[in-house]
Amino acid sequence: MFIFGDRNKRGMGNMTKKEKAQGIMAYLERLYPDPPIPLYHKNPYTLCIAVLLSAHTTDKSVNAATPALFGLADNPKDMVKLGQERILSLIQKVGLANSKSRYVWNLSRILLEKHGGELPRTLDELEELPGVGHKTASVVMCQAFGVPAFPVDTHIHRLAQRWGLSDGRTVEKTEADLKAVFPREKWTKLHLQIIYYGREYCPARNHDLAKCPICERFGTALVKRTSQVRKKSPPRRPAHAR
Repeated sequence: MFIFGDRNKRGMGNMTKKEKAQGIMAYLERLYPDPPIPLYHKNPYTLCIAVLLSAHTTDKSVNAATPALFGLADNPKDMVKLGQERILSLIQKVGLANSKSRYVWNLSRILLEKHGGELPRTLDELEELPGVGHKTASVVMCQAFGVPAFPVDTHIHRLAQRWGLSDGRTVEKTEADLKAVFPREKWTKLHLQIIYYGREYCPARNHDLAKCPICERFGTALVKRTSQVRKKSPPRRPAHAR
């Protein structure tokens, strides 16, 4: 078990956000020193497609579909030739498959017509592509092109609020707040580390403070109070026994 350093033993109320961020970053580095990209891909183009497909669904379902899809088309030209109906048949089990098949086909067509078959390397140009929002574009910029970015997904948005690093009002605010407290050169790695931590230790539901060391140490008073209330609450009787 990782033990937080002595410099973090003073009260949380006296700790600045940057000091808290340093402690969190040190713990995440011990847990996930080399976090892999969780989505199967072969190149920047297929990474973009995989991230697009991952919206509102699990990485597991995307990774189950993309090997067959990318085995047939790992570039815009082959994807356009594949056609929207064939794309749909290959990603059928991915959430929102109808819309996503249109996005994949149209994105590929636009890359051929406007970008010489290559992904553009600026955030603004990426965000103009069908189905590519700010988060997807940020993932491509940092993970495919090595440009520091801090994509915020639901895990990161939730954890930043629980840790008191952002008020959680909007995803955009969370991104700005995290960029302000973490070093720029660490953004890309932290994006992955926080996602893995959220999945393993800090779920949206049934959050257990005793099993979440970062929240236990750095969580807001509300997070700790809520956990204590949950622990003290007696188990609910099943409906048939009421």
